[in-house]
Amino acid sequence: MSQNTTVPVNVGLVLDINGEVGKVALSCINISLSDFYNSNSHYKTRLILNTRDSKRDVVAAAAAALDLLKNVQVQAMLGPENSMQTNFIIQLGNKSQVPILSFSATSPSLTSIRSPYFFRGALNDSSQVGAITAIIKAFGWREAVPIYVDNQYGEAMIPSLTDALQAIDTRVPYRSVISPLATDDQIEKELYKLFTMQTRVFILHMLPSLGSRIFEKANEIGLMNKGCVWIMTDGMTNLLRTLEPSMIDSMQGVIGLRPYVPKTKALENFRVRWKRKFLQENPSLFDAELNIFGLLAYDATSALAVAIEKAGITSFGFDKTNVSSNATDLEAFGISQNGPKLLQALSSIRFRGLTGDYIFVDGQLQSSAFEIINVNNGARGVGFWSPEKGLTQKLSSNSTTKSKLRPIIWPGDSTSDPKGWEIPTNGKKLRVGVPVKKGFSDFVKVTIDPKTQETSVVGYCIDVFKAVIEELPYAVAYDFVPYAQPDGTSSGSYNDLIYQEFDAVVGDTTIVFNRSNYVDFTLPYTESGVSMIVPIKDSKKRNAWVFLQPLTWDLWVTSGCFFIFIGFVVWVLEHRVNEDFRGPARHQVGTSFWFSFSTMVFSQRERVISNLARFVVIVWCFVVLILIQSYTASLTSLLTVEQLQPTITDVNLLIKRGDNVGYQQGSFVLGILKQLRFDERKLVVYNSHEECDELFQKGSANGGIAAAFDEIPYAKLLIGQHCSKYTMVEPTFKTAGFGFAFPLHSPLVHDVSKAILNVTEGDKMKEIEDAWFKKRSSCPDAGTVVSARSLGLNSFWGLFLIAGTAAILALIIFLAVFVHQHWNVLKNSESSLLSRIRIFLRIFVSRDLSAHTFKDKGGIQVHGMGPTEASPDSRYPASPSSYSQHADSHFLFYGEQGTPRTESGNSNHNPNSQAQAPPEIVPAVELTNPDQEIARSPQVVRENN
Repeated sequence: MSQNTTVPVNVGLVLDINGEVGKVALSCINISLSDFYNSNSHYKTRLILNTRDSKRDVVAAAAAALDLLKNVQVQAMLGPENSMQTNFIIQLGNKSQVPILSFSATSPSLTSIRSPYFFRGALNDSSQVGAITAIIKAFGWREAVPIYVDNQYGEAMIPSLTDALQAIDTRVPYRSVISPLATDDQIEKELYKLFTMQTRVFILHMLPSLGSRIFEKANEIGLMNKGCVWIMTDGMTNLLRTLEPSMIDSMQGVIGLRPYVPKTKALENFRVRWKRKFLQENPSLFDAELNIFGLLAYDATSALAVAIEKAGITSFGFDKTNVSSNATDLEAFGISQNGPKLLQALSSIRFRGLTGDYIFVDGQLQSSAFEIINVNNGARGVGFWSPEKGLTQKLSSNSTTKSKLRPIIWPGDSTSDPKGWEIPTNGKKLRVGVPVKKGFSDFVKVTIDPKTQETSVVGYCIDVFKAVIEELPYAVAYDFVPYAQPDGTSSGSYNDLIYQEFDAVVGDTTIVFNRSNYVDFTLPYTESGVSMIVPIKDSKKRNAWVFLQPLTWDLWVTSGCFFIFIGFVVWVLEHRVNEDFRGPARHQVGTSFWFSFSTMVFSQRERVISNLARFVVIVWCFVVLILIQSYTASLTSLLTVEQLQPTITDVNLLIKRGDNVGYQQGSFVLGILKQLRFDERKLVVYNSHEECDELFQKGSANGGIAAAFDEIPYAKLLIGQHCSKYTMVEPTFKTAGFGFAFPLHSPLVHDVSKAILNVTEGDKMKEIEDAWFKKRSSCPDAGTVVSARSLGLNSFWGLFLIAGTAAILALIIFLAVFVHQHWNVLKNSESSLLSRIRIFLRIFVSRDLSAHTFKDKGGIQVHGMGPTEASPDSRYPASPSSYSQHADSHFLFYGEQGTPRTESGNSNHNPNSQAQAPPEIVPAVELTNPDQEIARSPQVVRENN
């Protein structure tokens, strides 16, 4: 396309032409225009640059912009270079509807100006706040001090930075504001103020001209030594190469942020071309380097060229219809007719530039990622940060921990992570306040030598503090300062001690809400709570029936029933084969019960012959053994162990009765007692556990106390030294326990709290407790309460189940065998059922002569007849040899008192037959031995028909 067919469009450019940044930007803009139109020769528009020098002055920049609008009537404007100059020019662009595209104004305050015609082609300073807070959070720094220049560029980012730090619980104790015109003495004075503070994490936000002077002075006074942390924003990092080598040396160990620019072939090609062209135009600046602002200027120029082409500009005049003849220069330039079209075109711009994706959202270029560099003989990359991935060593990885950053060389050539704070003013020792009190010296005891005036501080709390300090990863020097008058007495209460200006307070100091308004407490290192202490007494009343108390009534009844049941089972199993269980009925009952109950003392003299009975007795003896041993142990406990119970368990009862209660002098417990509405006249003060014990001994009626309220550590000490006299009862009022106090926002609190966890979870804490409390305890365990209670059936039902199952099983086996052996008696259908049952039962209660215990007994003789034979009556066949009956000396079968027993053998007999014919009588058998029994079948008496 020939030159006469293109449309020239005037565009303004306001730069500091004599500065290195301005020269680099101008060179990049010219190359951008050349590259753009060489690649897009078919475009009808051509940008014509109208360059003005801002002369590093806000007024000069404003005059230059006004000249471009009024005299040149530019359609758009690039620049100016910094945020202060841009602020006023934005207002001119808004009034004239001329788009202002800045590639170097980064102040967040510019976005608050309601101007749709302002486009920021650079990253907002607030976009790096996320990267700064991510670094601080990763290293666990609890405080940070921003150091910034006192102008719009410096101030605008601080609100968003402070909010972000607070969101990660990092405090900003101070803001250091440096004037852009500050002298070296003023800078040194401000840095000395920072040196006297604890914080050693500094965030520097200013341009290199002032920032380099800050680092030089910081080196001189020792703020660049080991333990310090410096983080500089991209305002300095972007222009780091413009500084002298001596200035770079003063920045060793500093961390910096700069926008990440992806490395591409197009970027490398441009860098070579730019270097060649720049040296041709500026041969004296042979060491100049291409910076981010030059790249942004290149992309901004391309974006403006595309937008102007898309807008289709045909007319270039300004509408001055509403401009009066006597208007000033600020009112006389009119309104651009192409402004709305250009505004729409710029808002829709999307392309891939040298710096990455170039997209405007609400007039703001969108940020991507930041590179984190470490100044160590130059800038060395150690990681990246992006809104999506957070801190990473590489953009392709995901991590939010410091371990993913490459190793960092910190100020002082240190490779260990700084803790972020130091004891201020040249290593001054911490002044640790300790309470002075009369009693409970096991916790804190302060003694002053009257001759040397040397102070000695010992105690449980002191040893815990020393152990905690030893656990810190760094050394902390300290001196204990007693809170006492010159005469050695206490200077005030614990609240007074807390409010004093000590660097720390160590002692039996309880963490409570009202104190936390003035100090920061560490985590507690003791048990928490306030408990009521009351005397205890033996509540067990002994009487003549105490021997019944070891077992409950249901266990007594169950045991008795089982003794009777086992006796019955043994009799059933033994009476047919064992002479010890034979005889008259009363004798057999007595023997059975005697045998069963005598197993309690294992004194039974009767032999057990049956194997089934032996099985039952073995199981039962095992049950009885356990019962007797348990009974003995329980009875011993009831008779010998005191049943200690508190004398009172209800706070309301104390108030109702009007009893005196005690509390420790100077303790916050007084406030709890008042809240419980105790009468203040009933509150008695004590200073030591000895005084408390004396008050308990007097009793409430004699000016003593009925109960005491104190914190659990004190209560345990009192109970441990007066074993079996006192106990703690409910209610327990919750508190946080003992803790160490530090000034508000002290960086030591976090580290000391972590060290407390290490000490309390290890063996060191137990050693300290044993050293101070175990030696003073008069009982093995002051908290142990021995109690004895009655034994119930629920503890032994398993034993009874086993014994009962064994006995029932033995009975079932015995009866099954017996029925099987004598089944022919029961199945005999020729006799009545009742007769068969009677015969069966009589066989059951008789001896079993087939048993081995009777086989050696002989000499049976029968009088009046030979051997006994079976009855000729076929209805009564001979019974097995096991049928037997008991006879003493002369025995008549089925007879009673010598009278023969008759039975009807025929259901159709004559009713008068008994009188007509006497029954046949079985001859009596004379036994040579009264204990012998016959083994023949009984001859049944039969009536003649």
